Amino acid sequence: MARPKKRRSNQPPPQRGGGAPGGMPDMQQLMQQAAQMQADMQQHQAELAEREFEASSGGGLVTAVVKGTGEVVSVTIDPSVLDPDDADLVGDLVVAAVNAALGEISSAASEALPDLGGLDLGALGGGLDGLLGG
Repeated sequence: MARPKKRRSNQPPPQRGGGAPGGMPDMQQLMQQAAQMQADMQQHQAELAEREFEASSGGGLVTAVVKGTGEVVSVTIDPSVLDPDDADLVGDLVVAAVNAALGEISSAASEALPDLGGLDLGALGGGLDGLLGG
């Protein structure tokens, strides 16, 4: 005797792990996480822009102060380094001090990068690599 066929429900199968069917991440959840990440990054950028970074070269003979935006605020030169016969030295020390201050900004920006909040970027197939510097 043949068994009667089971009736199929019009209901979708239960989801596993809270994601979309088939184990794919929930796009709405990903979009919310991305929006939060963007807001956090903008806040950190604003905080970074308000800060000033100081660095020196030549054992403290030249000191540069740079805003988080990259704008040079001041350069202080010890008078003992001002030798008319070696003006290139002063230029080199200024460049070194400014570059060191800019490096401080980069370091602070890397440290302040917000935690990605568990956002699984791998689930997106690596499509954000270019946007995140990857």
